[in-house]
Amino acid sequence: MISPNLQKSSLRAVAIFEAFKGAVVLAVGFGLLRLLHKDVHKIACEFISRAHLNPAHKYPTIFIDLASDITDHKLWFFASLALIYSAFRIVEGYGLWHERAWAEWLAAVSGTVYLPIEIYEICVHVSYVKVFALIANIIMVSIIAYVLIQKRQPQNTMLR
Repeated sequence: MISPNLQKSSLRAVAIFEAFKGAVVLAVGFGLLRLLHKDVHKIACEFISRAHLNPAHKYPTIFIDLASDITDHKLWFFASLALIYSAFRIVEGYGLWHERAWAEWLAAVSGTVYLPIEIYEICVHVSYVKVFALIANIIMVSIIAYVLIQKRQPQNTMLR
């Protein structure tokens, strides 16, 4: 059995991680809004050039093709999705920090949903990033599951 202090610290670590993910996605959403009314294709080509990447290679070509297809409507759509996702993660982080049961269940379910996708992605093509993401997610889900299980256990009380 893990001490209550370690359990609380672990839960807070997960809360910080979830809130951090939300903050990063929020920043990306604002970055997308900065591209409104701009030539995204031109910006992508300049980025590829400054990064000294070969535009004829696979990933730079995909990046340039995607940038060519971006419209202001799509930028608003993706920025809106980023806002919704980040709000979800930040609220989840807040709830976990304050040890709210709803946030623990939300974290358990939302973390578990990604596991089959991450396993499938590793089966298709193994990479360090994918393996790290899977391991991090397993650790997060395990911590949350442990906390939920411990809360369901009857408290040990001394018999008189």
